[in-house]
Amino acid sequence: MKLATFSTADNATPRVGIVTDRGLIDLAASGDFPNDMTALLAAGIDAPSITRAIDGAPALALNAVHLHAPVMHPGKILALGLNYADHIEESGMEAPKYQVWFNKQHNCANGPYDDINLPAVSDKLDYEAELCLVIGKRCKHVPKERAHEVIGGYFCGNDVSVRDWQIRVPTFQIGKSFDTHGPMGPWLVTPDEVGDPHALDIRCLVNGEERQRSNTKHLIFDCFDAIAHLSQAFTLDAGDVLFMGTPAGVGVAMKPPKWLQAGDVVRVEIDRLGYIENTVVPEVAETVIG
Repeated sequence: MKLATFSTADNATPRVGIVTDRGLIDLAASGDFPNDMTALLAAGIDAPSITRAIDGAPALALNAVHLHAPVMHPGKILALGLNYADHIEESGMEAPKYQVWFNKQHNCANGPYDDINLPAVSDKLDYEAELCLVIGKRCKHVPKERAHEVIGGYFCGNDVSVRDWQIRVPTFQIGKSFDTHGPMGPWLVTPDEVGDPHALDIRCLVNGEERQRSNTKHLIFDCFDAIAHLSQAFTLDAGDVLFMGTPAGVGVAMKPPKWLQAGDVVRVEIDRLGYIENTVVPEVAETVIG
């Protein structure tokens, strides 16, 4: 099942829809379902009930809706660094003994086809194609063999990074958290439709030029490792998003580095999940208070 968060020209309120062969069906309009993805995950995705409710319901063409990040306001966005061996090698760093996690602030969450900002304060903008998962059930102390039970779904992500801000201090958080720098989507694909999340081809293209190509089988710490590890420390809540790391081919590692420029189009593709595609635009640096 593919679950999308969308709005339309005549109704700007984001709500949840089901992507089908006929198009996108408004879930809340078809039955007694939450119109927010986090609420739907927390309530439990009752696939048989959804299937019955949308039978014969009118569908919208995908090109007639605006797709938002599947989870628009995640409680937590956590990203795993140095999680592909080839990326570690190109970074000139040692393989981590423990999982290396950092926060991306929730304000960075962005739609699958929305613009990403070239910051007014930096020209060192980079891309990172990543598999993302969303937590579907509140959980704590989850053993690895049960981690699959708490995953609500998967989607594509781009861990957009402002490299000079990232590396000039010991923590990555600010350089990974600029507004618009967490595009996700295009929709949430439920685990039953994905199958093995560790057998997915992943690719990134900039202006049609392939920059990254790998497979999630090369993850050092897999999705289930991640949940088992994090849930030992703190509760994971429905709607929390995990970025699972990027393979080799990032711009900063090229010689010379290839930074993203205004007008560049960045596309992230993952098998069975679809793709996201975002255009880089100059940030309008306006003071906002209140």
